Amino acid sequence: MQADVRADMRADVIVVAAGRGTRAGDGLPKQYRPVGGRPLLRHTLERFLGQPGIRRVVTVIDPAHAALYADATQGLADSFGADRLAAPVAGGATRQASVRAGLEALADAPPELVLIHDAARPFVTARLVADALAAAAQHGAAVPVLRLVDTVKRCEAEGFVISGPDRDLLRSVQTPQSFRYALIREAHRALAGRDDLTDDAAVADAAGHRVASFAGDAANLKLTTPEDFVSAERVFARELQDLADVRTATGYDVHAFGEGDHVMLGGIAIPHGRGLAGHSDADVVLHALTDALLGTIGAQDIGFHFPPSKTEWKGAASDQFLRHAVELVAAKGGRVAHLDATIVCEEPKIGPHREAMRASIAAIAGLPLARVSVKATTSERLGFTGRREGIAALATATVRLPWSEDEQ
Repeated sequence: MQADVRADMRADVIVVAAGRGTRAGDGLPKQYRPVGGRPLLRHTLERFLGQPGIRRVVTVIDPAHAALYADATQGLADSFGADRLAAPVAGGATRQASVRAGLEALADAPPELVLIHDAARPFVTARLVADALAAAAQHGAAVPVLRLVDTVKRCEAEGFVISGPDRDLLRSVQTPQSFRYALIREAHRALAGRDDLTDDAAVADAAGHRVASFAGDAANLKLTTPEDFVSAERVFARELQDLADVRTATGYDVHAFGEGDHVMLGGIAIPHGRGLAGHSDADVVLHALTDALLGTIGAQDIGFHFPPSKTEWKGAASDQFLRHAVELVAAKGGRVAHLDATIVCEEPKIGPHREAMRASIAAIAGLPLARVSVKATTSERLGFTGRREGIAALATATVRLPWSEDEQ
């Protein structure tokens, strides 16, 4: 699908986790059951928190499960930022009421786009998220669908089959379902008294909106039965084995001091008596990290993707450069494992801003804070940095990619 999402479009996610999942058998509610070594809900949340295009994620839970939720999400807010993983919201008696509660929880700082996803689908991919956002931006309401493989028949009470609908016109529907926030919030408000609408596409349709479709993903499984959990364990084991191609690459950037009252480093504006000269915002840290990531997949360098000869990048914020590199890694089925940056300068002092830079880089790249490192050093007054003529940055990126025999 051709992306139609502006870089500045605010996109939030509602993860619906207020049910009990009784078909999964006895024991904990299924969203809190361990699979792949961690609670199911945690896997799902991490998938969205790891997407650069997502601003924040809110989970709708049964208040009786508050302790289970706290255990399942321990450390996530610290890793990704409390502004990205919002406090959980109490759900209602029906899925529709729970989603409405999630939508209202976003009203304090409403997004332009919202994805609504089942907690029991932990295998959502970067491609599916990107397509969902693009479809919502273009159509206002959209759902991922799969063509039916099996023939569908109606069955009589006695167990005999009779002719069924035309399979070519039928689709199975997945999540995340995607919408313009204002559209789906008003639809839910208008239909608050209905309890027969099984998903958010039905809510939008009943409110008079046409719902578009886009290609779903057969791997985007919903865990419902005990057998599904067994299958999921196999998938998680295979994912870890498949991402066996570990690659590391480096990046380097330098910018001279020029006029200005601040420098941009790691996505943070640091007050200073001079600025950094450059075609974009001259953020040497993000530029070096971008080149390091591009190097892991052999995708040339930052100048190839964002030529300084093009006026559209004049004064551009460098977070979009790093985000683009992360998305290229994801498009190859890979994951960013770690980012490390070293800043070389005599001034300004980096220490007071180090943690803010780490948090900024983590948010841009969709990484836990623990997977980002920022260091600083001087050049002992040697060279251009020692003469306080500019700032340099070195970066190292480590990614995990699917193993490919074709590349051997």
